[in-house]
Formats: sequence, C-alpha cells, structure tokens
Amino acid sequence: MRRVLVTSIVLFIAVFVWAQQDQKAKNILDKVSEKTRSYSTIKADFSFSMQNKELEIDEKNDGSIKIKGQKYCVNLPDVNGGIKVFSDGTTLWNYMKNGNQVTISNLNEESSDLMDPSALFSIYEKGFDSKFVAEKKDGNITIYQIDLFPDSEEHDVAKISVSINKSTMTIHSAILYGTDDNLYIIEVKKMETDIDLPDSEFVFDASKFPDVDEIDFR
Repeated sequence: MRRVLVTSIVLFIAVFVWAQQDQKAKNILDKVSEKTRSYSTIKADFSFSMQNKELEIDEKNDGSIKIKGQKYCVNLPDVNGGIKVFSDGTTLWNYMKNGNQVTISNLNEESSDLMDPSALFSIYEKGFDSKFVAEKKDGNITIYQIDLFPDSEEHDVAKISVSINKSTMTIHSAILYGTDDNLYIIEVKKMETDIDLPDSEFVFDASKFPDVDEIDFR
C-alpha cells in the first residue's frame, strides 16, 4: 500500500516523453513542461484519495512535496502513522514513523522513472500516449482534460486523466485508473515556486529522529 501510494503520487509528478499523441494534447503538454522546467524549486500541498467500490474502500489523505532539481522530499503524515521520503538525487531514504525505521538505498536500485518525483506536475513525457478530451470548467477554473494511456504494461495504470489549469498551465489534478481496480485521485491544493529550499531539506537527518532504526541496503 505504501509503495502504491507513493508511486501514484509520483506518477502525478514525473516527467515523461510522448509516443503517439494527438497534436492538441502535445501542444498543451509541451507548454506545461516548459513552464514547470522554468521553476528552480517547487513546494506543493496535495490531497490523495484511493477508492475501490467493490471493496468499499474510500480513503483520503493529505501530503506535501518539495522539489529542487533532482532532489525531493515527500511527506505523508496520515499514512501508516506517517511516512517521509527523502532523495538527494543519489540516495533514497524511506522513513516510517510507526516503528521509527528508515530504509536507505541507492536511488537507481530502489526506483524507476515513475518513482522519481523530481519533475512534479508534468505527468506526460515517458511511456504514455495522450489524447485531448475537452476544455471545461471546474468551479471558477477553466481546465484542459487530457487522457494518458500507457504504451506498455510497465506501469500499473490503465489510464490517467489529467486536468490542466488553462490560465497557469500547471497540473490541477489527476485521476489514475489502476490495473488493480483501484482509483487514485490527486489534487493540488497549493503550490509555491522559486522559493529558497536548502539542500539539507532533501537528506534524512538521523539526529532529528532519536533511536531511529536504520536499515542500509546500499
């Protein structure tokens, strides 16, 4: 569950390369990618929901993420008692408050591109075909809806429906249709860009977690 949740969040965040895409979808996604890449740092709060009607599951949690280049830190305070994920671009730390335990691994051993949220809010550049669906209103916001379809079985999703804020050209929300019949919904609640984020934000500091149990897989 923890890996599925983090993977889903990162799917919402990761930068991809398109395959066969309709031109309108590609033009919009190009603009979103250009806008996102222009930021030196990103800090965002989001909500994450998992639904499964057949199993009567409807869970919702809040989280936050900080990004600086290839570095990131994800905080999920309400999941399994609290989870924090740190990466300095080379090393990955997964901390679980329950058990006061952190696992340490080399980034390239623990994660694929989909597990790298260093390009938050650009969900479309690798392994997906895209299709423009509609321009519509979501409250006072005009959004573009674009559907993404995996071009292989590498990803555990059948489709991702992305909503893009037309005025800001940033990701507003995404719905991931899992191959496990789960529905994952991610919505950006607040986003700040180009703020000062020291490199220490992206490294696990054991001194801040007394008596932490460190498991090093490197």
